[in-house]
Amino acid sequence: MALQPKSKDSTLKVMEETVHITKLVHGGQGLGALADGRTVFVWNALPGETVTASVRKSKKNYAEAITVEVQEPSADRVAPRDEAYLSTSPWQILSFEAENRHKQAILTEAMERENVRYKSTVGWYAGSDEWHYRNKMEYSFFGDDDGLHMALFHRGTHSKQILDGSSIARPELDETARAITAVLNDGTIRASQLKSLVVRCSQAGEVVASLFVKDEKLVVSSVIAETCKGGVVYYSTPKSPASVMTKKLVSFGDTTLSDTIAGRDISYDVHSFFQVNIPVFERALNSIAEHAKGADTLVDMYAGVGTIGMSVGATVFVEIDARNIAMAKQNIGDSGAEVVQTSTEMALDFITPEATILFDPPRAGLHAKVVDRILEATPKKIIYLSCNPSTQARDIARLQDAYTVTSIEGFNFFPKTPHIESLAVLELR
Repeated sequence: MALQPKSKDSTLKVMEETVHITKLVHGGQGLGALADGRTVFVWNALPGETVTASVRKSKKNYAEAITVEVQEPSADRVAPRDEAYLSTSPWQILSFEAENRHKQAILTEAMERENVRYKSTVGWYAGSDEWHYRNKMEYSFFGDDDGLHMALFHRGTHSKQILDGSSIARPELDETARAITAVLNDGTIRASQLKSLVVRCSQAGEVVASLFVKDEKLVVSSVIAETCKGGVVYYSTPKSPASVMTKKLVSFGDTTLSDTIAGRDISYDVHSFFQVNIPVFERALNSIAEHAKGADTLVDMYAGVGTIGMSVGATVFVEIDARNIAMAKQNIGDSGAEVVQTSTEMALDFITPEATILFDPPRAGLHAKVVDRILEATPKKIIYLSCNPSTQARDIARLQDAYTVTSIEGFNFFPKTPHIESLAVLELR
């Protein structure tokens, strides 16, 4: 079963080996060993499979590879929907049942690796939508003799793959992305002048967009305003591969969206910190609300636009990003809650003994100062939502001598990808 062509990157020396895969790891790759004994992490490979792996990165103690042929396929393997699935959703090769089973096992293993002690077993909520769930996507561009195209980078290479969209994106996103690409494809704009396109939509299907360009003098046709509810064009410094907002060039329409989440109206914009899978997020909010019942003082750290804190009646919202702060103030209105613009590690005075603290940090997890303050102040309860079980487990391990871990529950916010969202509840001993 041939799956991937050999790399066309002439600067890359490709080595192929037969590898047996033993399990899936946190990053999403299959785990195996090379003939020289080094651990190898293989994309496009499942437990129990024997594959021909093309090594793309070789280090002293490990290597990274991509399967080019499956010699013995797993019974859990299914045909992917997208040609570019490795770029957006590399677990399209797994049945949904197997995906959720592996994710629950990976979350459990993350906790066990840090010797986290918890009651009962790790819970799991899968949701029902495997496809077209994402309300936000980011695409790149590729140019050839046929003009300008939407594209994504091939995983493990510097080359790009032309595509029409993604099966994990809501259809409105890809329709808008195609329409914007068509506007840009007027013969005057080169792919080298463009960096990326971010599109986001509400549950009602309204779409906003943000176009990042590498040419500060680039003029984009006003027709782009007809493609969506609103958008903005940013010059983004070519010195960074990321979509950095170096300078706003032009904006059009209204870039604000709104959704009703857990019975509350929430406004956000194209770049707000906001969840991409609303139905599963609402299930997590229900769990958070149950665990927050009876709390007199609720502090929402890393508050984003305030969605989590609003769902449970938080009294303090801490957030560092100015755009998120503006939306949070709009969402919270005149409820009397305090909105504080600062980093969580600079807001330690809000971690008090009588408080219940809500955390939803970035992938790096809690700052060491935050963990130290928790151990010093010993708030009654900690409700910790995480997009990275490994750093969450590390943080919990530091806290568990003072706290009992009463619940750990995983949520499949990102079907067809290896990403896991987990909710842990810690109560003071």
